[in-house]
Amino acid sequence: MTLAVKRRAGQIRRKRIRKHWQLYLLFLVPLASALIFSYGPMYGIVIAFKNYVVSDSIWGSQWVGLKHFREFMGSYNFPRLMKNTVGISLYGLLAGFPVPIIFALLINECPNVRFKKTVQMITYAPHFISTVVMVSLIVMFLNPRSGMLAKALTSLTGQRIDYMSAPRYFKTIYVWSGIWQSMGFSAVIYIAALAGVDASLHEAAVVDGASKLRKIWHVDLPSIMPTIVILFILSFGSVMSVGYEKIFLMQNQLNMSTSDVISTFVYRMGLQQAQYSFSAAVGLFNSVINAALLVIVNQIARRVGETSLW
Repeated sequence: MTLAVKRRAGQIRRKRIRKHWQLYLLFLVPLASALIFSYGPMYGIVIAFKNYVVSDSIWGSQWVGLKHFREFMGSYNFPRLMKNTVGISLYGLLAGFPVPIIFALLINECPNVRFKKTVQMITYAPHFISTVVMVSLIVMFLNPRSGMLAKALTSLTGQRIDYMSAPRYFKTIYVWSGIWQSMGFSAVIYIAALAGVDASLHEAAVVDGASKLRKIWHVDLPSIMPTIVILFILSFGSVMSVGYEKIFLMQNQLNMSTSDVISTFVYRMGLQQAQYSFSAAVGLFNSVINAALLVIVNQIARRVGETSLW
């Protein structure tokens, strides 16, 4: 690119900014907010590489390099935490990701508008239940003595089981209660994508004698596939980010072998035991893996299906 072309491009850019300066001024507000509240505090990540002491401040604390990372990866907790975190995340992804898609396709095929809106409202409502209330409902329903669901399972299996204390049931309870709570909300974006499918494609499929199942498979799914791929990439990119709130509330000493994940471990180390540098190192380790998975899955999706985040 010659100097004259670069100069001309700069003039066009400055002219565009002067013409639409109000829009650029509005853009500065969220940009400044992100820089101050999202990127500004990231300087604190440095304590993961230091032996942080509050009285010495962040920059005055001793530099220890990768000591905390090696300590975490060499600890007896590491295999269990990784197994539980990855296990719960993959279970939730494999079981929960297709459910909103199937639900959206079923809603889209429903001819009764009033019934469709009623079902959407009922399935959307659990999203607004707080985590504390949600866990309280789970504990109440699965109480082996008075829980409605526990009694029903007891009558079917003939065994009275305290499901909240049994390690082998923790992942299933956590994942499927989350699916029930988020299914309606997660399906909204797919329903919106299905609303944009060209009606002429459905008409052509009807003329060709396609059944509803064939229309879904050959018209609806290919039309919303870019949306599915983007959301799958985002979901897989957070496969290591199991939120600690719900797990922490469902956790007890009896199910700790399957419920203890990286986020709850960071909570215990950082807030309960005041090991700030060690917990920061564990959290950074978790974030780096998530970022790497996001990049890898995005690259695979772009090469295979030509749909990606960037």
